[in-house]
Amino acid sequence: MMKKIEIDGKAVAFKASAAIPRIYRIKFQRDIYKDLSVLEKSIGDGDPEKSSLDLFSLEMFENIAYVMAKHADPSIPDNPEDWLDEFNTFSIYQVLPKLIELWGMNIRTDVEAKKNFMQQTVK
Repeated sequence: MMKKIEIDGKAVAFKASAAIPRIYRIKFQRDIYKDLSVLEKSIGDGDPEKSSLDLFSLEMFENIAYVMAKHADPSIPDNPEDWLDEFNTFSIYQVLPKLIELWGMNIRTDVEAKKNFMQQTVK
């Protein structure tokens, strides 16, 4: 699944697929499922005053965003720092919920495909 999200006035493509957990694990030696869960809880209702985001959470967000952007557009730089340098600033509170939504749509599509496959196999 692909989605374009506006960041710093630019439409940036992000892609979620079954390859993302593997790419993320290889690149950052972390589990994207756990990290997204932590970020989703930390961001709360999207109010910066009520969130519990710390610098490590911000780095996780940047890494997840980078992997999904690189997956959508292989021409972007080969490291998150160079990619982030392309932007002035952007808000985690605006972008993260959209990435979580994209990941959720990918998961639902994957679950439905497996469910349909299992139903066809049983018949």
